[in-house]
Amino acid sequence: MVEIQDLWKSFRNRRKVVEAVRGVNLTIQEGEVFGFLGPNGAGKTTTLRMLTTLLPPDKGRATIAGYDLRNEPYRVRTCIGYVSQQGGADSALTGRENAIMQARFYGLSAHNAQKRTAELLESLEMATFADRPTRTYSGGQRRRLDLALGLVHQPRLLFLDEPSIGLDPHSRAMLWEEVRKLQANGTTIFLTTHYLDEADQLCDRLAIINAGQIVAEGTSSQLKQQVAGDVITLSLTHSSMTPSQVHDYLREQAFVHEVHALPTTQAQELRLQLSVEHGEEVLVTVVHLLDSIGATVHSITLARPSLDDRCSHSGR
Repeated sequence: MVEIQDLWKSFRNRRKVVEAVRGVNLTIQEGEVFGFLGPNGAGKTTTLRMLTTLLPPDKGRATIAGYDLRNEPYRVRTCIGYVSQQGGADSALTGRENAIMQARFYGLSAHNAQKRTAELLESLEMATFADRPTRTYSGGQRRRLDLALGLVHQPRLLFLDEPSIGLDPHSRAMLWEEVRKLQANGTTIFLTTHYLDEADQLCDRLAIINAGQIVAEGTSSQLKQQVAGDVITLSLTHSSMTPSQVHDYLREQAFVHEVHALPTTQAQELRLQLSVEHGEEVLVTVVHLLDSIGATVHSITLARPSLDDRCSHSGR
């Protein structure tokens, strides 16, 4: 659906040239939800504006649904929808009027524009407020209208730029459900978000951009595995070894990356945190190793890295 090859974009200010996007390469398959993550100023919005034909790239090539971004921008626009952070509704019009007008902009006949609008209003549960001026809408209602405007021409690819910003939990859950429905119906979705749980829940694959370059790409599970493994936290007593010997003994194990001592209030207690690969597989091994040196394990927990950990790791 989307092929991006060596895409670049720079901006000149009074003092210097700022390279906002530097050689981005991405492939997005038809029908997937693709997440685009990164800190503020990383290049997310600039990349999105190029892919939606709002900003020309300096160099590189991109195609959407087979159409060249640079040479066929009109054809690209006919097969994409774009829901920006700011939204695009006219606050003086009703939601229904906004959607019909958007449909007419995309070439739908008056009859088909009204029919398509009615379908969307029902699907997005907007019927109770669709005929009120949009200036009276709540944040969640406004976001539903933004989504309707992006979908009115039934695009093959939908760009969602931070779609959950400002939404209450109910509206956010509704949006997630709508994204899942769209994917089930074959729509490809390109999603930027600051909510890492949102990316974790919705996206088939993710890319992290930092300083204008893609620094990581893969499924959520793959990106989490790229952090220094899982974390095992344990508490033990009565070892035949001194605390420093236990520390060194565990550090010598091939599957252990790091060992850190944690504060404790008990005189005989030793609390350690291990960074390991494949925590579930080695958890029992750790217990056996400690048992072999006469240690009594009082507690042991396993935690996996989050997408937040991976994004923080990428920004270093």
